[in-house]
Amino acid sequence: MAPISRRPRLGLPAAAAALALGGAVLAAAPAQASGGTPVPPQPAVTERPSASQTELLARIKGSETALKDGTAATPTGEATADASPTASSGTVDPKIIGGTQASLSEAPWMVQLHYYDATTGEGYFCGGTLVAPAKVLTAAHCVYGLNWADNGAIVAGTSQLPDGSDLHGGRAVGVWRQWVNPTYNPNTTAGGDLAVLTLTEPLPYKTLQLTSSSDTASYSNGTPATVYGWGRTSSTSDDLSLTLRKATVPMRSDSACTTYYGSDFVPGQMACAGNPATGQDAGTVSPCNGDSGGPLVVNGRIAGVVSWGVTDCVESGAYSVYAKTRSYVGPVNARIDDADLDFDGLADLFARRTSDGEGYEYYSLGDKWPYLGNRFSIGDWSGLSLVRQADLNRDFYQDYLYRTPDGTLYDFAFNGSDSYQSIRIGGGWNVMRDIRVPGDLSGDGLPDLVAKDTSGILWLYPGKGNGVFGTRVKIGPGWSSYSITGKGDYNNDGKPDLLARDGSGVLWMYPGTGKASPALGTRVKVGSGWNTYNAFATAGDYTGDGKPDLLARDGSGVMWIYKGTGLSGSSAFKSRAQVGAGWGAFNLFG
Repeated sequence: MAPISRRPRLGLPAAAAALALGGAVLAAAPAQASGGTPVPPQPAVTERPSASQTELLARIKGSETALKDGTAATPTGEATADASPTASSGTVDPKIIGGTQASLSEAPWMVQLHYYDATTGEGYFCGGTLVAPAKVLTAAHCVYGLNWADNGAIVAGTSQLPDGSDLHGGRAVGVWRQWVNPTYNPNTTAGGDLAVLTLTEPLPYKTLQLTSSSDTASYSNGTPATVYGWGRTSSTSDDLSLTLRKATVPMRSDSACTTYYGSDFVPGQMACAGNPATGQDAGTVSPCNGDSGGPLVVNGRIAGVVSWGVTDCVESGAYSVYAKTRSYVGPVNARIDDADLDFDGLADLFARRTSDGEGYEYYSLGDKWPYLGNRFSIGDWSGLSLVRQADLNRDFYQDYLYRTPDGTLYDFAFNGSDSYQSIRIGGGWNVMRDIRVPGDLSGDGLPDLVAKDTSGILWLYPGKGNGVFGTRVKIGPGWSSYSITGKGDYNNDGKPDLLARDGSGVLWMYPGTGKASPALGTRVKVGSGWNTYNAFATAGDYTGDGKPDLLARDGSGVMWIYKGTGLSGSSAFKSRAQVGAGWGAFNLFG
């Protein structure tokens, strides 16, 4: 069964529906704050796919019944491995044997993935990790070919498997959309077995971050790692564990797995862990069926995702294989922070028209000309000196960060129900000549803010994940002649970067370090001649390839897109492509 894409549509007020369907653009009425200060009107609220608790519980019950009947354990998108000389042939089987019970306080980010299609009777179970309040990281083979929006349910906040409608204090939510690593190949073991599910609502539990792409220590031979899951606890029984379990296993060199599995193990894409299995449950410590998609945690970060191993998990000499997250942190993080206004997984653009202050959301067309398509009017945004797009509270609804003429900064955020509300961040922000929201520069998983003051000092304001910021950290002086921009991980190392154009028109990339101080590493020259542009717009990945892009407007009003490559320096962007003319009519971009 092929996966079905479900793209939420914009929900318009009833009075506007006929006009919108006819192609007209409706201008929302201006909204005013006390004292007459203009504030943004309510942006278009996107309709979420709905699944009642009754429906979600039915899916969970169906999954549970299928598991008990032995008709399903984990999705069948598993590959068949060619036998190496030292491994018996058979189906590669995503799989804790030899583990111990784990409490919810140890792993509050663990979630259960239940899938049941009442039409076909398909029922599946996998594990996953809450990596943002509304984002779950799991294995691609748990998602590929399945429609999780229509048939899936996520259970979080409990260490126990459901018993009928009893979630043991847990909480069930639906799936909004799914992303499968595009390099994943269900017919082989190769390709990066990773997927991200976006939930229908954010969850109030702690999250866990992926390791960085520069992390080598976590994969050193002998490094202790912990794997979590509800999978089988014996090679002789198909029953899952009713409670969450964990096991500590040593990381192993690539050569250990290549010796055993041959070409089925692909270094770089996969991580090897565990002591060789003994051939029986006794003496074997290994994840097993039902643990698929769960995390392999090293030093408090996700170093791997349970991917595959041998049938029944205990074959003598076998190791467990995990998707190596450090190799895919760039595209995965791009899915965790979508920079997306219409919920199709692509970054979109806010622009304000100069003549009347009208604000528009321009929606991305992906990697095809003219790159930005239909626009939606969101009313009168005149009087504001700055607007930026960012999901500051990580609820996967893009916020609008805006500054009023009196220097007060606000976060305009979705209230979780049906409208947006302004959260006052603070006053005095008119001393800042520019403000950007590049992502999580400090490395704590929360989006941050960068601001340049009138004396040329650049500051980092660490985000608290709720729309406000902590005590600022000084990045450094000397930024007066620089125009700062950027949102996302331009060099594909898993850490957001900053772009800056100097007074002579040279564009530089300042790589993020993943910590608050120093927040930026040694700059790398992207190229010269960038003084031809009078405006930049950076909302993230417009084309959908997992790499952030850059929009630049020239003096004649033509907008250009520079597609990110994931490389550094002069190779950071592909040759520019024209988006279109007429963009000189706008004086502010998100």
